[in-house]
Amino acid sequence: MKITTFNPQIITNDAETVEKLFEELGFEKKHNPKGVGEYDVNAIRMKDANGFHLDISQPEMQLPRDLVVIRMNVDNFDEAYEFLTARGFKNFYGDKTVDRKSSQSAIMISPSGFAINLIQHIKD
Repeated sequence: MKITTFNPQIITNDAETVEKLFEELGFEKKHNPKGVGEYDVNAIRMKDANGFHLDISQPEMQLPRDLVVIRMNVDNFDEAYEFLTARGFKNFYGDKTVDRKSSQSAIMISPSGFAINLIQHIKD
């Protein structure tokens, strides 16, 4: 398994405010897909002049507070998923994954509570 991207991700009910804050810090919006699989999620990918990336996601569900997770793209989803579950991580979605034409993902929660948004991009 190879990690291809590794950066922070903020999951919030107020993506606009978070986006504006990071724009003031020098980040620019690079990508803004709507909807993630069957979920209605506003996803924003930002990058600064130093090449640092930040993802901001606003799900349809109401969150009690913002969550900060690690986005980890890999070249082999199944291998990474098995690696994490063998170490006690639980899939936020139960046994489901978020399957899109271009990616497969799952938010994996560690035994101590931190989360990794595990993603593999699918190339045609």
